[in-house]
Amino acid sequence: MSTFKRYLIIQAMVFVCGIVGPIFLIIFFAAPTDPQMKWAYWAGLFITYIDVMIAIGITASTRENSNIQVPQKVR
Repeated sequence: MSTFKRYLIIQAMVFVCGIVGPIFLIIFFAAPTDPQMKWAYWAGLFITYIDVMIAIGITASTRENSNIQVPQKVR
């Protein structure tokens, strides 16, 4: 599997588990302009950033290594 495809699958799963970040951003941009909604923007931005960094980290740790040989006969 290509690295980008693997990243997209992992990113989708991370967003399923951490959907609250994008929800905060949607609420912030859909709500009328209100200074007290500033927390939703920053919280959503921070949580979404963390979700993306987690997905990139998982993708980097699961990259394929062609030097590893899989045993052919396993009991």
